[in-house]
Amino acid sequence: MKKRFVALMMAVTLMGAGLLNGCGSNQTATKDEAVTQETSESTDSKDAQGEKKYVIGLSMNTQTNPFFVDVKDGVQKAADELGIELYVTDAQDDPAIQMKDIENLITKNPDAIIIDTCDSDAIVASVEACNEAGIPVFTMDRESNGGEVIAHIGYDAIKSGKIAGQYLVDTLGGKGNIVELQGIMGTNVAQNRSKGFNEIIAANPDMKIVACQVADFDRATGMTVMENILQANDKIDGLYAANDEMLLGALEAIEAAGRLDEITMIGCDAIDDTLEAIKSGKVEATIAEPPFFLGKAILNTAFDYLEGKDVEANVILDNSLVTADNVATLVTKE
Repeated sequence: MKKRFVALMMAVTLMGAGLLNGCGSNQTATKDEAVTQETSESTDSKDAQGEKKYVIGLSMNTQTNPFFVDVKDGVQKAADELGIELYVTDAQDDPAIQMKDIENLITKNPDAIIIDTCDSDAIVASVEACNEAGIPVFTMDRESNGGEVIAHIGYDAIKSGKIAGQYLVDTLGGKGNIVELQGIMGTNVAQNRSKGFNEIIAANPDMKIVACQVADFDRATGMTVMENILQANDKIDGLYAANDEMLLGALEAIEAAGRLDEITMIGCDAIDDTLEAIKSGKVEATIAEPPFFLGKAILNTAFDYLEGKDVEANVILDNSLVTADNVATLVTKE
């Protein structure tokens, strides 16, 4: 990766400044120290305390999904706390738009770019463009399948799928007809949540997946897909939706069909609407992957790197099962 040059403010009495270069390793990385001198008139890059104020680009895959709204809010909260300026873009779940967004962010020459990807393969060219520009890249939630990324922070998607599968096995006594709603299969998150889920179901021969369809992590699509599945299947015992938006869409279809009492449902993410559905008894469970704290974690990681600290190349945050037993005590945001 090309070395990233940024401004290093130094006390000088005459003229000139020392130049320092650094490099990152595969496991940890530190911010390359800089060559560009700041003059006494250059105060825009400092906060009220006189400390360095960084500018970071944030490329969000969407801002219509409540999960990613909370992700962005977490990034913004951490940025406000640290005096960091954010440039935020919204790709509207379109990889082509995200590519243009990142091109525009690169022209602003930020100190770093954080990416929540639409598609793990499609994003590679954009990551490589950041690499060529010497801008450090951080990813969260969904990984990039190429390019050089300083650090990735996310949840263990395979573990989430396994939690969901085991919950249905335990709740249904190891037998039943199961529906799986999958997310955007171009992302590692959707692939791994499905993989973990199917590993558990495959180990229980009396659990039969009668329908497995993609609903793109979208609530409206989840409702439409579930409507069709309900019409084609008279007996459904359990539903696993790989995110809560699809779950909530499926819930609308199930309620409208008058089949709420016969289907045990579990989602993933623990967004507010699902937590309320659990409290009201309409949904049995979800898996907590609090997006707000994901956003805070990635911004803090980028800040640490820019400050010259070592950061882990891959950080996995904790996820857990949420049911009526613990939903009242769950903390998902500040």
